[in-house]
Formats: sequence, C-alpha cells, structure tokens
Amino acid sequence: MEGSSALKNEALGAWLGKSLRAGLALIMGMACWSAGPAHAQAPYPNKPIKWIVPFAPGGSGDLIARVLAERLTQALGQPVVIDNRGGNGSVLGTELAAKATPDGYTWVLSNGAAITTGPLMGQNLGYKPLDDFVHISLIGSFANALIVRADHPARSVQDLLNLAREQPGKLSYGSAGVGSAGNLTGELLKQLAKIQMVHVPYKGSGPALNDLLGGQIDLMFNALIASAPHIRAGRVRALAVTGAQRDREFAQVPTLAETVPGAVGDAWFGLSVPARTPPAVVERLRVEMVKVLSAPESRNKLAEMGMQTLNLGPREFQDFLVQENRKWAPVIRSAQIRIE
Repeated sequence: MEGSSALKNEALGAWLGKSLRAGLALIMGMACWSAGPAHAQAPYPNKPIKWIVPFAPGGSGDLIARVLAERLTQALGQPVVIDNRGGNGSVLGTELAAKATPDGYTWVLSNGAAITTGPLMGQNLGYKPLDDFVHISLIGSFANALIVRADHPARSVQDLLNLAREQPGKLSYGSAGVGSAGNLTGELLKQLAKIQMVHVPYKGSGPALNDLLGGQIDLMFNALIASAPHIRAGRVRALAVTGAQRDREFAQVPTLAETVPGAVGDAWFGLSVPARTPPAVVERLRVEMVKVLSAPESRNKLAEMGMQTLNLGPREFQDFLVQENRKWAPVIRSAQIRIE
C-alpha cells in the first residue's frame, strides 16, 4: 500500500510539474504576443529623422531648413538631420525622397523647381510631383527684387515699362539661368505688361549681378536677401519686390503687382514626405510644424532671412500647387522655356 501511495504521489508530482511548465510557457507566449504589437506601435518618432535638402549647403533653402530642423528636433524629441543632396535643379534630392521608405523618417524640402515649374519645362523626372508625395506644410516664400543699377534712368516700375514700350526689345534682363525664378518672373512681367525685353541667362545670380553693376544688362530679378546689401549701399535701386506683400525690411519698395496686377513671382519652400506615409505621422508633423512656424522667434528669424512665413497645411498646400501649375504653364508655354 505504501509503495502504491508513493507511486501515486510521484505521478501526481510529475503531472503537476508538467502542467506548471506548460502554464508558464503559455504565460510567456502570451506576454511575447502582447509585447509584439506594443513594440510595433512605438510612438513616432523613435529614431533620428533625415531631412533631404536638394541644394548645396549655404543657400537660402539650406539655411531655412537648418533653422527649422533645430526647432523641430526640440519639438519631436529626436534629431532632425539635414542631408544636402543638390543636383539637377533640386530634382536629384527630391527623387531620392520620393523613393524612400514611407515611414516618416525621410523628409524633403520641396520647392517650385522640383514640384511645379521644373516639370512644366520638360524635365525628365523619376517621380510624379503631386502623386508621389504628401505635401505637409507650405513653409513660406522668398520674394525677388526687381533691381536696376543706381544710375539707370528708370526710377519706378512705370518708368521701366515706359522705356520698354518706347524702344521695344532694347531693355535686357539677367537671371540665374533658363527656367530660374528670375527668368520666369521676367517672362511673366513681359506677358502681363505686354512689353518686350531680351533675356540674358547666366550660370548663377552672382555673374548676372556683376554685369548689372557693370552696365551690361539693364535689370534683373534677384533674391531680395541677396540684393539687400547692394540696395542699402546705393549700388542698385530696387524698383519693386515680387512678393504678394511688401517686405517689412523694405516697406518703401512697392510690390510689382501694385503696378502690374498679377505679377507675383515668389520662390517657395515646403515640407513633403513620400506618399503612403501613415496618416498619424503626417498629422503629427503637420501639428508640430504649425507650432514651430507660429512661434514669434521662428517667424522673426525667418523674416530676417527674407522669408515670408505662410504656414499652410496639406489641403491648402495642395491647392497652392494646383494654382502654381495653372499660373506658370501658360507663361512657360508662351516663352517656350525648356530644360532638357
């Protein structure tokens, strides 16, 4: 009897041990299963973010991105790292962003040359500007200045128009190159004001400005921030700014549209991410960018750099892009501007 009882107790112990081990395994399995989704849904962002700037370091787009990256790093709690990928009129870096994993960890500083005007000029793109991105925030715009040398007879936009009409085709305007913002604004002015001017393209705004100062060309549309030192020094005269509003630093200079309605030729920058980026990530970025751009210190810093803050969200940004295409398509077509 005692032996039988011992055997029964031993069997019971084995059964209990086996059951306990099975129970522990089940509990551990459930724990791992429940931990899996929690890990997959870790709050965004949980690692550094790459912001592709499709320009060389030191330009206006690069400087703007760096100012915002510093503030967005603080807001998001993860480093926002600038990755300069200049080339092919900003198309190279933009294409890299379009093909990146749509997880919110690759952004691009979008701009007109890569998203609107460039494609209209026949550039061969490896992406669809409106379909392959979520355009989250239209950050702001840069006005150009319509400048002439200090001794030029035109002292206003109206004077310039009168000269152009008196001697059609005699006035020449320089730009940073075919298809540049200066070139497009010049053609827009020609079409709206019904005047004739000769376009002289340069390899950059610097050489164009040198020839303007030397008297080889009559006028040019140059970034206001780059023209400011020459305006203040009296080397050139600003007849107008090409923004929709007057610039606060040069409030005495009228907009071009005050004389020629519709003649607005800003350069703009935005924040865009690859298409199919999760909606929750897009919303987080939209909210944080609104906060950053609404902060007085950010607005003041950007204004010092010549930018007018726009701070428009995805829907307004998309509408803006459609309007840009409608605005520039006939200008480019009429002037037969092509970039092969």
